[in-house]
Parts: sequence; C-alpha cells; structure tokens
Amino acid sequence: MAQNEPPISVELPQEIAQGIYTNIASIAHSHAEFILDFIQLLPGTPKAIVKSRVITAPVHAKQLMLALKDNIERYEKTYGKIDLPSNQPPPPPMYGGGGPAGFA
Repeated sequence: MAQNEPPISVELPQEIAQGIYTNIASIAHSHAEFILDFIQLLPGTPKAIVKSRVITAPVHAKQLMLALKDNIERYEKTYGKIDLPSNQPPPPPMYGGGGPAGFA
C-alpha cells in the first residue's frame, strides 16, 4: 500500500467469523488464477466435502504463500516445531476442473 493511501477497513461478518474446520486443501491453477478448495473429511464418513473455495490471481497466491510461511515461522518460534506425520496418505485425485493441479 502506498504511503499516502488510507488504510483499508475490513469487515468480518459474524457468520464468517466462526470459521469452518477443514483438514484437506486442494490446489489447482491455470495461467490466470489459482483455485484453493478447503475440504473437510471426518473420521468414519465416506465422503469429503468442499467447505470453501477461494479463487485468486497468481500474484495474490504467492503473497499468501509468503504470509503463511512467515506466520508458520513465528508460530514455531513461540510454540515449537510443527512435525509432519511420516505416514501421511497421498492426497485424493483431483475431482474436476482443468489445468495443472497440485495438492497440499
């Protein structure tokens, strides 16, 4: 943000402020956008459900990645290293859409 621009006012509606639990993220992209699907898979249920989809420009996806990296580093300085499970199953296959895909 330029120095002479006023700060952005952000509104957080109550229905969004409660948040949604997800434990899988699926990421796909095209030349013009990144699509992030946040998915919930609960134990004992046969189906994973997309709870939220975010579509953003490549530059914003990269800014999100850098901000998340910074926050994880700060979290680990405060609370300790986040260990990833060594037996983590592979991500589910992409369930639709075109373009190259990757999973988190």
